[in-house]
Amino acid sequence: MTLSSGKNNDITDVPGVRVGHVTLYKKLNEQDTICTGVTAILPHENNLFTYKTPAASHVINGYGKTAGLIQINELGLIESPIMLTNTFSVGPVLQGTLTYMLDENPDIGDSTSSINIVVGECNDGYLNSMRLQAIEPRHAIQAITQATTGPIQQGAIGAGKGMVCFGYKGGIGSASRLVPFEDKHYTVGVLVLSNFGKKEHALFKNFPHGQNDLPDGSIMIIIGTDAPLYDRQLKRLAKRATAGLARTGSIIANGSGDIAIAFSNAQHLHHSKETPFDSYTFIRDDQSLMEVIFQAVIEATESAIIHSLIHAETTEGRKGRVIEKAPLQNDKGVQ
Repeated sequence: MTLSSGKNNDITDVPGVRVGHVTLYKKLNEQDTICTGVTAILPHENNLFTYKTPAASHVINGYGKTAGLIQINELGLIESPIMLTNTFSVGPVLQGTLTYMLDENPDIGDSTSSINIVVGECNDGYLNSMRLQAIEPRHAIQAITQATTGPIQQGAIGAGKGMVCFGYKGGIGSASRLVPFEDKHYTVGVLVLSNFGKKEHALFKNFPHGQNDLPDGSIMIIIGTDAPLYDRQLKRLAKRATAGLARTGSIIANGSGDIAIAFSNAQHLHHSKETPFDSYTFIRDDQSLMEVIFQAVIEATESAIIHSLIHAETTEGRKGRVIEKAPLQNDKGVQ
């Protein structure tokens, strides 16, 4: 049985989650085109450094240049927005996000600890003149400050502007699933930055197959939920994104950086709480509810990838290259 989607069918169906984009597109000359951007995912509406959220990541294939995953997996917490961009722009996006967080928190690096900024990337160099390094720190700040609740923009937007998926135009895609529990429900939302796969690998009905010479790409998968889970359980959710990715046809290629980050905003760990002990309420692993949450992650990941294709537009990039909108038939009835 397929689970129902939330109101917007995107990650902002998880209460408190916001998403912002900054998109850069400009043809400079016959050779160069700026075709890239930044996307920000804010796990909740409060101060992200003061109120940290349980989190974990899972590296499906490690051909990637992310920042911040080591500390997430060591301490099991996120304390900044989750930022997405192109491979050569991890540095300026990290810098801009750091500047934003320092402005919001005068104590960071002074009377308290440093901060762990999280940035993920995919390589948009087929369409984007990535060597020109058009992304600046201010673009990261703009993406954060413009973040709103849904429905969010998808497709060739923000970090997804120059991305390619299964040989067609990919980018930002998102979906959500509702997990019923007693007289209420929990929400699982997924946002992807899709930039992977060859035409011949896609498992969609009536999808035009054929050879292409595009390089192996990548995918960033961001999972958010309001279900009460802690970091070890969120690691289990991040692993399940692999099944949703496989449903679309990905072979997790050698040169593909496939990385999932999962967080729960059901409970927060206060940065300056002066007590030697803390406590969480969490769902027991052996409860059937956990299996439905796993199902929700898998369904929403698959659906988010499909949405990244459906919402994208034919895009012309550098050297006159054109990547067409996918003639995708949603044969699986994915919401």
